[in-house]
Amino acid sequence: MAKGDEYVKFVTEKFVAYIETPREERRQSRTSAKARREPWLTRWFGWGPMSILLWWRGRAERQR
Repeated sequence: MAKGDEYVKFVTEKFVAYIETPREERRQSRTSAKARREPWLTRWFGWGPMSILLWWRGRAERQR
């Protein structure tokens, strides 16, 4: 049962830390985390599809 107690203690500490931080600071950290994330195409499929996408866009611009 010790593992369960430790988990409850951990979750409680995280929850209290979350509640004690000001709302504006939580919003700011959330938006900065979103800005640091990679685009969804890269996150899901790696650089292969991204390189094909860049090649395709360059090809379309050259044809104009």
